[in-house]
Amino acid sequence: MRIFSISPAGVTESDALPAQAPAQGYVWLACTRAEFEAQQAAIQATLQALGGATLLDLHVSDLLNAQLTSHYEPTSQYDLLVFRRLATSQGDGATGEPSQPLRKRSGPPVLRRIDTTPVGFAVFDQVLLTVHPADCAARDAYAARLLAATPTPEGAEARPANARLPASPADLMLRVVNQIVDGYLALRRELSRQLDHWQVELLDPRTRFSNWAALLEARLTLHQLDDICEDQRAAVLDWIEGLKGWPVADAPDARHEHELLLVRSRDVLEHIERVVRHVTRLEHNAETAVQMHFSAQGNRTNDIMRTLTALTAIFLPLNLIAGIFGMNFEFIPLVHREAGFWWAMGSMLFIALALGLLFWRKRYLARTGR
Repeated sequence: MRIFSISPAGVTESDALPAQAPAQGYVWLACTRAEFEAQQAAIQATLQALGGATLLDLHVSDLLNAQLTSHYEPTSQYDLLVFRRLATSQGDGATGEPSQPLRKRSGPPVLRRIDTTPVGFAVFDQVLLTVHPADCAARDAYAARLLAATPTPEGAEARPANARLPASPADLMLRVVNQIVDGYLALRRELSRQLDHWQVELLDPRTRFSNWAALLEARLTLHQLDDICEDQRAAVLDWIEGLKGWPVADAPDARHEHELLLVRSRDVLEHIERVVRHVTRLEHNAETAVQMHFSAQGNRTNDIMRTLTALTAIFLPLNLIAGIFGMNFEFIPLVHREAGFWWAMGSMLFIALALGLLFWRKRYLARTGR
C-alpha cells in the first residue's frame, strides 16, 4: 500500500495509515485488491477518522470484484467510481494478488493486450481511496509525477512546468482516470497499423489471405472494447451529473475549483468519446475490408467465367463444322476433294480469329483490373 499526503506545500509518502485528517490538503490511499481485502478493517477505520464515514458493504464487494463493469455510485458521504483499465501482459500475480485468468487470444500481440481490469475510486472530502490490481502501472506512474512535482528544500524553482498539484481528491481521481484513458488512445495506433496491414493483404490479388481467425478475433475484440468504452462514458456522464449537484461555497476559489473539476471531467469524457469514435471507425474499416475482399474475389471469378464463356463461344462453331464433316453420309461437299481438309481448316481458323477479334474489341477477354 502507498500512502500520500498532498497539500499545497507538496507531496509526502509514508508507510503508516494516518490517524487524523491533515490540517491542509488531503490523503491518497492507494492499495491493491489483495491489500484492501487483507487490511480492510484498518482502512475502514482510517476512512472513518479522515472522511467521517466507512465504505458500505456493497461498495466493499464492488471494490473487490475483478469482473465489475465501469459505473458510478454516489452517497451522502462519498462517491464511488469503478473504471476499467487495460491489463498488462504480466498478469496480476506479481505481488501476490489472486489473478483473474485473462482469456487467451489468438492473432497478433496487440490483440492480447486488450484485456481490462477494474480500478475503484472512493472519493471523500479529504481522502481518496483507490483499489488497483497488483500491476498498478497507472498508480505508480502518477505517483512518480506527484513526487516529481514536489518542490525541493532549495526552492520551488525545481518544480516542473505545468506540474500543478491536484487540489482535491476528486481532481486527483480525474487525473488518474485521464491517464487510464490515454492508455486506450495509445493502443489505437497499434490496432490501426495491424488492421491496415490486414487490409493490404485482403486486397492483394497475388496473395491468399489466411488470417481469418485472427481477423474474426479482432472484430470481436473491437466489439468488446466498444462496450467497455460505452460503460466508461456512461460512468463519467453520471459523475458529471453528480458533480453538478455538489454544494459549492460562495468563495471565488471554491467556485473556481468546482468549475475546474467540471472542465477536467469533460476533458476525460472527450478522451473516452475519441476512443469510441476510433473503435467504431476500426470496426467499420475491418468490415469494409472483408466486404471489398469478397467483392474482389467475386470480380476475379466473373473475369474467369467471362473468359471461359468467350472461349466456349469461339470453339462452338468449330465443333459444329467438325461435327458436320464427321457425319456418316456418303455424299458431303468437300469430303472427297483433295483441298477439302484445308478449306475446313481455313474456315475454322477464320471463324476463330473473327470471333476472337470481336470479343477482344468488346473487352470480353480483358481483365477488369488488378
